Amino acid sequence: MAGRRRAKRDAAAAGAPSDAPAVARVRMTGTERRQQLLNVARALFAEKGYDGTSVEEIARRANVSKPVVYEHFGGKEGVYAVVVDREAQAILDRMVSSLHADHPRAMLEQAASALLGYVDESHEGFRILVRDSPVASSTGTFSTLLNDIASQVEDIFGEEFSARGYDGKLAPLYAQALVGMVALTGQWWLDAHKPKRDEVVAHLVNLAWNGLSNLEHKPKLRVAE
Repeated sequence: MAGRRRAKRDAAAAGAPSDAPAVARVRMTGTERRQQLLNVARALFAEKGYDGTSVEEIARRANVSKPVVYEHFGGKEGVYAVVVDREAQAILDRMVSSLHADHPRAMLEQAASALLGYVDESHEGFRILVRDSPVASSTGTFSTLLNDIASQVEDIFGEEFSARGYDGKLAPLYAQALVGMVALTGQWWLDAHKPKRDEVVAHLVNLAWNGLSNLEHKPKLRVAE
């Protein structure tokens, strides 16, 4: 009875008729609440960064009390680590699943398209990843993540180097160069919003592949030291 009277008082304060039925808050399961908090925190971290986000704001946007956030994640560090780990795993899964073509150039196109596809479709996650992580996560910082992606691309260069008689030990260097080129272009493209994704991929692969097609066996700097 007291609860019904309190609901009527709240409704009246909100401008609703005193006899209007009270709207009950939907109760979430623990799993649903955890996912809701992750979604809210992800948006905030992308918008304001780690330092600019507080547990208070996460709780307020999720319409819960601060203890609920602490109960699920132990604090801001905990929820941030989970968000970063999920985004890192998502981008790695995209890269691994994309590398299935028979021709090396097609694989390069797939790798570049997968990375830019993540940037395009998960721009909030990408913004979080490109910031230096202030807390430890199982997948590490963005630079560590790029190293993991480069190791997937390394096999493409290794096979191509062997076929062309180049030193296979240099494959990791070229893999790092390609992934770094795509990642930095992705950061620029995230804000530029043009040209279209496929066009960006085409230009990136054009640079990488046509450069690869005309590699010198032992390149040297041509500017005198």
